[in-house]
Amino acid sequence: MKGYLALSVLLIFLMTGCAHSPRQSSSVLPSAQSAPQILLASTSGEIPVKASGKSADAINDEYKDEENIDYADDKFKEEKVEIADPLEPVNRVMHLFNDKLYLWALKPAAQGYKAVTPEVLRISARNFFSNLRFPSRFLSCLLQSDFSGAATEAGRFTINTVWGIGGLMDPASGKALDLQMQDTDLGQTLGVWGVGQGFYIVWPVYGPSSPRDSIDIAGDNLLYPVSYINPWYAWLGVWGYEKINATSLRIGDYEALKDAAIDPYVAFRDAYIQYRLKRVKARKAKVASSMPSVEESGSANPVLPAKGN
Repeated sequence: MKGYLALSVLLIFLMTGCAHSPRQSSSVLPSAQSAPQILLASTSGEIPVKASGKSADAINDEYKDEENIDYADDKFKEEKVEIADPLEPVNRVMHLFNDKLYLWALKPAAQGYKAVTPEVLRISARNFFSNLRFPSRFLSCLLQSDFSGAATEAGRFTINTVWGIGGLMDPASGKALDLQMQDTDLGQTLGVWGVGQGFYIVWPVYGPSSPRDSIDIAGDNLLYPVSYINPWYAWLGVWGYEKINATSLRIGDYEALKDAAIDPYVAFRDAYIQYRLKRVKARKAKVASSMPSVEESGSANPVLPAKGN
């Protein structure tokens, strides 16, 4: 039932967007380009955005890219990215709603939770929920023809569930095994196969997204075991706890970007679109590297489409 509700809301927003003329976003703010990366929650996972502060370093160490992809490499250098924003008036209202929800509800709850809960327990809880999201990552790897990534995810899930006490620990990513989490999703899968982002959407609660990446809303409902907890308020309680726990590990990151931006709405929009472009490029590179070369396959056609952000 929750999955049908999410899909219905998505269709309404998409039909609304089609009735507006597109507008292009501005480039990333200079102040946002010169500072270190931090993490910000969104529909499609945690977004590295630019801001000052040291708290993000520890978090980034926990969530390394699956193949230690170097974004400083020439093929991953930042480029000017634009996205249509026909829903900007509505998006700004949703952005303001999410901002107040964070400052007035989520942040105070996370601060109180952080004060009484040791960091090691909060990291274990994050590991547990990450382990539960295995189906989405595994399916995404299969749909991208990244069979080595799918095998890695299957191995991680088995090892962390059995020897990691249900996923509370992450022995699979240790030096002995070095099975890193495949940081991918269904939105990236569409991007790998050439589907563009479309236009910008800000969902209430879920945050920045696009029509392509909004598939993760339905994906979370259909593939995330927590979504099948009954009654509905028990599911909502578990989901809320997950968000509070995740926020407690990065308090201050959101404020850092917001305070550094002239227009926070534009800053978050540009950070999101830049991040998703990099993630899709990274996945394309990983999948292409695992495919046979043109000479080996005997085909003159490229394996992956050249377009699509």
